[in-house]
Amino acid sequence: MNQLLLDRSAGNIGPQAFARLYTSQLVNAIQYAPKLGFDGGEKEVNLEDSDTNREASRVAADKKIWAHQSGVNALTIDRFEGRILLSGGVDASIKLWSLDEVSNASSAHTLHPTGNIKKDQPSAHKFGITHLSFYPFDSAAFLSSSYDHHLKLYGTETLQVAGSFDLSSIVYTHAVSPIASHLLVACATQHPAVRLVDLRTGASTHSLAGHHGALLAVAWNPHTEHILASGGIDGTIRLWDIRKSGGSLGVLNMEDSLGITGTDGCGTGARSREAGKSHQVAVNGITWTDDGSYIVSAGHDERIRVWDAATGANTLASFGPSPKNSHLSNLPLLPTPTTLTLPGQTLLFYPNEQEILVFELHEGRLLKRLKVPGPSIAAVRSRTGERNVRNRITALAWRGAADGFYSAHMDGQIRAWVPRTKDDDSLDKEEDEAYRKDEDESEGSKRKRKVLDDVFRDLTRQKISFG
Repeated sequence: MNQLLLDRSAGNIGPQAFARLYTSQLVNAIQYAPKLGFDGGEKEVNLEDSDTNREASRVAADKKIWAHQSGVNALTIDRFEGRILLSGGVDASIKLWSLDEVSNASSAHTLHPTGNIKKDQPSAHKFGITHLSFYPFDSAAFLSSSYDHHLKLYGTETLQVAGSFDLSSIVYTHAVSPIASHLLVACATQHPAVRLVDLRTGASTHSLAGHHGALLAVAWNPHTEHILASGGIDGTIRLWDIRKSGGSLGVLNMEDSLGITGTDGCGTGARSREAGKSHQVAVNGITWTDDGSYIVSAGHDERIRVWDAATGANTLASFGPSPKNSHLSNLPLLPTPTTLTLPGQTLLFYPNEQEILVFELHEGRLLKRLKVPGPSIAAVRSRTGERNVRNRITALAWRGAADGFYSAHMDGQIRAWVPRTKDDDSLDKEEDEAYRKDEDESEGSKRKRKVLDDVFRDLTRQKISFG
């Protein structure tokens, strides 16, 4: 870092290059922040009513905290200021957290929810939350989808329902365009057609038919408001132009590394491709890079693929045998913003069961593994009591280069991942050494005081006579 500052002050690098190099260093230095915790206020359940068990449960509850004891299914952070975190539980509860409290991840701090939609409230979902997202242009409202077939719109301050849509199928995930004026919410459900819900009119406007089987992933083009990508259990990824009556622009074919000339992802001047597979089996993860140039997908064939959005070509990036993916739910993929890293060096954070793999996006090179602490099997609270589940990562939410990202887990925890540079490690080491030194000095003072007390006590106990 000092060399970087020296080069900048000497004029060897420009301000934009300096910013990219600095943020690239931050992103590559992201690590787990163990001192930052999320306490949802839930205590362990006493299964038996004996005094011994009550006392043991009380002690255990005092030591362990959960964001959602039933497990965390969904996370999102407001995209404007990065100050509000929403989490959705397996038990249908939704909690709101203020990230303003997080001033320094190197110091111990526990966050408590500033708002809570409890599972027994009339406005709450009936079953687990599958996805959360903020209203595209204002963090004053957010959307939630659930296994109870409903998509709901809430006010962030009041936590009251402003709209509820029954889609008559399990909603695995939903997507809202960050730039569109049409305010259409694309929903991936058990139904083989993409369902579009209009927030302006409160109606389900129309469906996009073409898949064969349930849908598990949808994502809007971040630069073109009418282009949508969807993936389903039929192993295909379809591109849609919602302005067209038919809608479909065709499928992405994993066998095609050349693409179709004229397919620019905008539905203009292109012949559609209706045959081909994007993955051998179900596709449950789709996202775009923030510049709209590439589509990243993941499937149950345990492959990650990167597609050229302009031509639909498979770039043939090889990510090796490390990725694991087998759950029938939406898989969160997190590519870093392209402005944070050097050109062509975008990173991909991939939730790999109990670890987060960091890949170089375009080469597929594995850079590092971020290990998630905790047991592989977690005991969680359900409607029927306690049960054991396989612990895994269910959601990722990006906050910023300096603040990192957050992850949701089936063991009920929300974990923070922040940049940790060598300077931070050195500072922590100095603080620990200073703390230990103070402790040693304190212990030495206590021992000296004890010796003096013993001497004084011995002297006062003896009878002294003067002859």
